[in-house]
Amino acid sequence: MNSNTNRLLNKFPYLRVQRKFPADDVELRTELDRSYVDIANMVNTRSIALFTMNKPTNTGQSWYFQSDNTKKQVFRQVYAFVEDGPIPHNIPNTEFLYFSRCFGFYTDGTNFYGAIFASDTGIADQITFYVTPTDIEIISTGTPPSITQGYIVLEWLTKN
Repeated sequence: MNSNTNRLLNKFPYLRVQRKFPADDVELRTELDRSYVDIANMVNTRSIALFTMNKPTNTGQSWYFQSDNTKKQVFRQVYAFVEDGPIPHNIPNTEFLYFSRCFGFYTDGTNFYGAIFASDTGIADQITFYVTPTDIEIISTGTPPSITQGYIVLEWLTKN
């Protein structure tokens, strides 16, 4: 392996799938304490990194607002596109509160570009998008690189 490959490897939380517990009560207590600490560390450092198409996924994030102490959960969904225009997002208005993150990217088949979360006014030579109560509106203004495949990711807070 060269140094570039080593630089790209990430460490992810890992729990061993098997553990041999001792028969002695004192040793067992120590091993159980260690296993609990291992499990807690792995669970607390993990990220729910599921990006699903056609079905919302709970991100594991919780938001609390000072005005109302109820927990707001965050959901994420990925939407594919191959041209500008509307994409139905199917987020029920009865559940939706706010968007917490919206981002996107696309390719012309060679290079990759960012799709900008912006307003309903296009930006010259860029692919932008905004969200209406029913759709994601993809806008192509000027002469941006052509779209062969793209993805928009929406994350939103629920009302309860």
